[in-house]
Amino acid sequence: MGTTQGGSDAVSLNGIGETSLGVAALRAMENQRADRLFEDPYAQRLLDRAGGWTMTTPVTPASGLSFIDLMAGQVAIRTRFLDEVLLDAAGDSCGQVVLLASGMDARPYRLPWPAGTRLFEVDFGEVLTFKRDALRDSGAQAHCAHVQVAADLRADWPETLRRAGFDANVPTIWLAEGILYALPADAADVLLARMTELSAPGSELAADHVEDSPLLRAARAAISDELVRLWRGGPVDDLDTWLGRHGWKPAVREIATLARSYRRPVPPAFDPDLDGSGRGWLITARLQG
Repeated sequence: MGTTQGGSDAVSLNGIGETSLGVAALRAMENQRADRLFEDPYAQRLLDRAGGWTMTTPVTPASGLSFIDLMAGQVAIRTRFLDEVLLDAAGDSCGQVVLLASGMDARPYRLPWPAGTRLFEVDFGEVLTFKRDALRDSGAQAHCAHVQVAADLRADWPETLRRAGFDANVPTIWLAEGILYALPADAADVLLARMTELSAPGSELAADHVEDSPLLRAARAAISDELVRLWRGGPVDDLDTWLGRHGWKPAVREIATLARSYRRPVPPAFDPDLDGSGRGWLITARLQG
């Protein structure tokens, strides 16, 4: 999914890191629209830093749709929704923000964070370094107290986060975007348990989740076997039950419903009228005290 063009500044990111460039490419596409749902001038800068990285996805013969056709709308809708959730929480009681597996997320730079916001972004060191250098060289400035935390979510990242200055006694808004469906069920349980252990009462959680479907599997398989393997399924239980078991009070919204509220077509991957489609959700939850 994508190609890296030549040039002395070209940077190679593999696996999850390169997948995050795909999300940046979709955000850059949305930013070019006159009716864009959000503004992200930094997405294209990140692609340029990667040597002119471009997203190319073949059309699936059976459906006539590409991965871009299927997922661009979902990325636009989820970005707009999660932007609003994060800013509302930070302006209310959650002055501490954690972006898990932040990838090419430019929210520290592009969102108007309330005064006093302290934001931690957690990802692999090479991903964070790439993004920091790309945005610093373009003159971008974070609009919050911004801390990058190099950590692997499969390891002891909570301790690394604490050492970086995270305070578990302060209500936190957590973002788990594009993560849950990339985890097997047991790993999703561990991730949520760790967030819960680190959260003061009143903390909030924002996330998305996607049900796999014949349309998505065929589109991923047309790109690479690696992208097929990255999709692991996430929680086994329905999202309300899963979050409630850990003490969170959730609100779960369908992608199709939000698309209509934003006056956008339902993304094909989540269109109930399209054969082979599945369901997608955007999630908010509050930790009960």
